[in-house]
Amino acid sequence: MRAAKILFKGQEAGILTQYDDGTFTFRYNASWVEDRGKPAISLTLPKVAAPYTSPYLFPFFYNMLPEGSNKQVVCQLNHLDQNDYFGLLLTIAQTDTIGAVTVSKID
Repeated sequence: MRAAKILFKGQEAGILTQYDDGTFTFRYNASWVEDRGKPAISLTLPKVAAPYTSPYLFPFFYNMLPEGSNKQVVCQLNHLDQNDYFGLLLTIAQTDTIGAVTVSKID
């Protein structure tokens, strides 16, 4: 199992988890859901208390990943399998993202 904090403008909005069987969950923190001033991180992931589940990386997070030669270079330099989307997300989305969402690995 691997997990990451999902930050919105530096504040923890929720947790993204990849399980050993390859499935994923995303759950907003209760305090994020309860605070009406906090936005959803994505239109495809509205604020709800129940976890979202998926057999693959959620499209919102997948779309944060580099493609083509940029992906090849990042994977080669970081010794990542090109199909390890979660590993790639953990590597590049700590600081290098477009928008307000960043990803921080939970050890």
